[in-house]
Amino acid sequence: MSKTAMKTETHNPPPPLPSREPKRFLRVRTVIVSDVHLGTRDSKADAASHFLSHVRCEKLILNGDIIDGWQLARRGGRWTHAHTRVVRAILKMLEKRRAEIIYVRGNHDDILGRFIPFEIEGLRVVEDYVHEGARGRYLVLHGDVFDTVTNKIAWLSHLGDRGYNMLLRINRAYNRWRAWRGLEYWSLSQAIKARIKSAVNYISKFEARVADFARTRGCQGVMCGHIHTPADRMIDGVHYLNSGDWVESLTALVEHMDGTYQLITYPEFLRDYPLENKSAKLASPLSQAFDATETFSNTDADDMETPDAQEAPDRTESRKAENMDAHMDALLAQASSGWACFGGETD
Repeated sequence: MSKTAMKTETHNPPPPLPSREPKRFLRVRTVIVSDVHLGTRDSKADAASHFLSHVRCEKLILNGDIIDGWQLARRGGRWTHAHTRVVRAILKMLEKRRAEIIYVRGNHDDILGRFIPFEIEGLRVVEDYVHEGARGRYLVLHGDVFDTVTNKIAWLSHLGDRGYNMLLRINRAYNRWRAWRGLEYWSLSQAIKARIKSAVNYISKFEARVADFARTRGCQGVMCGHIHTPADRMIDGVHYLNSGDWVESLTALVEHMDGTYQLITYPEFLRDYPLENKSAKLASPLSQAFDATETFSNTDADDMETPDAQEAPDRTESRKAENMDAHMDALLAQASSGWACFGGETD
């Protein structure tokens, strides 16, 4: 062959783009969450947004203390991008999924009491609510009205809140050490609730009062939050349900299509509906949730549904989501600074 002969060029086809597996979703009739405490450092907003973006429901009940106005009013609050994503996930359920949203006033978001009752485009803000489930009537209320300290002695209630936040700070430092040792999360406040007799008695009395009140309202069950102690049991013939919290317990209630209720814990949920970010360390889901910052994927990826989805995400949607995040962060930062002006009088 001549030296001047041209070499035949071979063109290798480009490698195929990695295909994205469609997301899986938990499809239920109703979802009940409470005590997310957005605006505080210890809110597990990343976990909450991941949970909300992986459920499809006809009705979402926000059972109080979703936003912590007490912390924001004291200028000690901490609003992050993760907290914005929770709000966006809720708004997406309202706008895109056409879910009915019931927001029940709590004591940390008691500023809402000034606007109750309030309703706009599928969103209702109420003091309490009767849920007509497939298996009967369930009274939904946050539960602070049965807390004598919260209801009668406001200054002591705020003092107790500061004490609880101090426990969480100690717990945070201790669990960093446990995570470094490869140990699971351990809750100091929950250990105190379980071992101190007065705390156990307080919780028992609270639950009995709530169940008795539901009976007087002609309901066969009751759903509440407030005490950050998830529960699903019968109390004197009344089905007592507590949705727990997204500070330590990381739990929620769901009503399945057949009318049965289930208390879901986040580590269990994470096993069935994992993070899209495969590089995230999932060896210890609960430790991951308690030490997370920005490891969770953008909730806009929830458009990538199973074959019954109407649309798939694209770069334009991604850019729109980022812009929306930035605008909402700014708006919520302004709202948190103004919360003190409106909420300060509740002390």
